[in-house]
Amino acid sequence: MNYPRLVIAGTSSGVGKTTVTLAILAALRQRGRRVQPFKAGPDFIDPGHHTAATGRASRNLDGWMLGVDLNRALFAKAAADAEISIIEGMMGLFDGSSPVNEIGSTAEIAKQLDAPVLLVIDGSAMARSAAAMVSGYAQFDPALRVVGVLFNRVNSEGHYQLLKEAVEQHTNVAVVGYLRQDQAVTISDRHLGLVTAMEQGTGELYDRLAKAAADTIDLDRIESLAGSCGVLAASPQLVKQNRQHTVRIGVAQDQAFCFYYPENLELLEAEGAELVPFSPLTDHAIPDDVAMLYLGGGYPELHGVALAENITMRTSIREFAGRGGTIYAECGGMMYLTQAIRDFEGRSHEMVGLFPAEAVMRKPGLTLGYRTVTLARPCILGAAGLTARGHEFHYSTLVLKEPLTHACGLTDVQGESKGPDGLSISNVVALYTHLHFSSQPQVAASLVASARGTKGWNSVWQGGTR
Repeated sequence: MNYPRLVIAGTSSGVGKTTVTLAILAALRQRGRRVQPFKAGPDFIDPGHHTAATGRASRNLDGWMLGVDLNRALFAKAAADAEISIIEGMMGLFDGSSPVNEIGSTAEIAKQLDAPVLLVIDGSAMARSAAAMVSGYAQFDPALRVVGVLFNRVNSEGHYQLLKEAVEQHTNVAVVGYLRQDQAVTISDRHLGLVTAMEQGTGELYDRLAKAAADTIDLDRIESLAGSCGVLAASPQLVKQNRQHTVRIGVAQDQAFCFYYPENLELLEAEGAELVPFSPLTDHAIPDDVAMLYLGGGYPELHGVALAENITMRTSIREFAGRGGTIYAECGGMMYLTQAIRDFEGRSHEMVGLFPAEAVMRKPGLTLGYRTVTLARPCILGAAGLTARGHEFHYSTLVLKEPLTHACGLTDVQGESKGPDGLSISNVVALYTHLHFSSQPQVAASLVASARGTKGWNSVWQGGTR
């Protein structure tokens, strides 16, 4: 099938490719197009903005976590009813998990999807040198098609014309437009990336971005470039359909906990789970008659006061675990289950207290990288020896008050050990690693099976007959 598609890549991190991507997504939507967004690599924040800008759930594609066949299948399923698909890259076009190969890079995804590439360049302090840069990126990998360039942070129309003339004189790459430097269309940044779409809270930003794109970007050319790709041989991923909900799973969803891969939630539903959103920030207790809690990542360190003050919620979760309820937590969710979170200012905020540890925020302490998780023993994620793939991305460190049991071990892309992960007690497992369930669907099946096993306990307790 011919899925019109275009990868938007940067020459490096920080050139503004997310701003450019959002501007193009919003402008295409205002044109009446059904535009499907994607994000290359492990990321939760950019896809949240994509979703808000288009009204369609953005999907992650990843060469290392998922592989070529699954990437193509996930792409084909999401893009099947779209008129155009836009894939935002990560870091620089050729940056990935290794300096000598393309694994985990935007270039890898573009080649797997046979998708043309639009290159974003920060043009703020550049003129003729832009031609050399474009020429180098276009010729670096002959198997990759860099078909267009867009300049960001351009000072004026005259400045843009200089850049355009230089590139068109020395290369065959199309110049499709520019965006000016404008604080009105800039999303604030912080320690894990941009401010989330949930916190942005309004569509005004995307409206301004759409107008900026319509004023200075050749959207007809964008659509033409996307339509220039060939047929993609892919079969949409078919998730088994199990419409009979046999167990309820509470999913933490608010400004503190908002990092979830859509496929993780869909695979749980396919196993028979009814997903029930709740807020550890504002709700008084976990939802009625849930047999499992899923606490995703996010920014609990920014909401330490509110989470600490919600004593009834923390008590509800602690009691749920105490009676055998299944809890799966990732990164920020794991931090919430410790005794306390110590924020960047050194203030300690009391948390749920399932694990005798404190999560301490440290700005120089970034942990980042792909991870293979291998279960060291049977647990709610599956049998010993089961492997799944994911990534770590956090500034916190666990300070243990006493020895803790870990459910799994970690290795990086090179196969080197990165230590243990998965704090474990009873039917609770909490990892620093964000798992992509599509890399190992048995994880979703095991979690739902564990929830079913404790369903009776929770139903009786909720009925007040404990």
